[in-house]
Amino acid sequence: MTEPVVHTHTFGSGTAVITYDVRGDLAGATPERPALLMFASPMDAAAFSTLAAYFTERPVVTYDPRGAGRNPPDTSDITPEQHADDLHTLIQTLGAGPVDIFASSGGAVNALALAAAHPEDVRRVVAHEPPTAALLPDRDMVLAACLDIRSTYEQSGSGAAMAKFITLVMVEEPLGEDYLDQPAPDPAAFGLPAEDDGSRTDPLIRNMPSCNAYQPDLDALTVLGPRLVIAAGVESGQQVAARCARSVAEAVGVTVTEFPSHHAGFLGGEYGQQGDPDAFATVLRTTLD
Repeated sequence: MTEPVVHTHTFGSGTAVITYDVRGDLAGATPERPALLMFASPMDAAAFSTLAAYFTERPVVTYDPRGAGRNPPDTSDITPEQHADDLHTLIQTLGAGPVDIFASSGGAVNALALAAAHPEDVRRVVAHEPPTAALLPDRDMVLAACLDIRSTYEQSGSGAAMAKFITLVMVEEPLGEDYLDQPAPDPAAFGLPAEDDGSRTDPLIRNMPSCNAYQPDLDALTVLGPRLVIAAGVESGQQVAARCARSVAEAVGVTVTEFPSHHAGFLGGEYGQQGDPDAFATVLRTTLD
């Protein structure tokens, strides 16, 4: 099958410019098979090169979230509500709504914010491992760890902060009250630089802790019924993002849909990470159809 042509566009101004890509012809979308919007946060559109290739039967839209990828850098905080506004503007700009959405990680939190504020924008939303800790029993400790990562970034830069972030997301159990008492991880152990380059524009850290503290609008999400799918990787175990997904699903009264692989299960080598994109795409297609 011929690969669809990719057209790149932007909207917005200043540090709020948003870059997005359209694969295929938006005119070919139908109510039964609408345009599919794929995104994460802070991962940009490049993360979906492999997964998008499995959905040539419909137009696919990917985008770089505010402050990430091809968009202008900045140092200010970014909230899920801002991302939701950007997504709403994107869907309006496309003129192809309502759309189907597959969103992962921080993008899944932003998708929950969009679906609650603008349910008319979406036909179906698949929120894959949204790391909102608001409903977890160990919420306070998870948010304290996120605040510690942000503080470390401000004081010592990206390498020290990312070492703490990677350590946090790999924990396979609820966080104990002594979590922050452990020695700080060595950035070199993760192949990260120990020195501070002075930059403070990292989009991941700019989203913390607001992404993780986001309180989903449970009433608005519950109304969506089967239009909302909460997903978690079968290999994600008791990692924070998977536990967050289960807590949201329980609160809105849906069963978690299991997807192949792990938190990055849709990746096919992007950013040096390998999931199981073939099986992932099969489950996603079934979920959307």
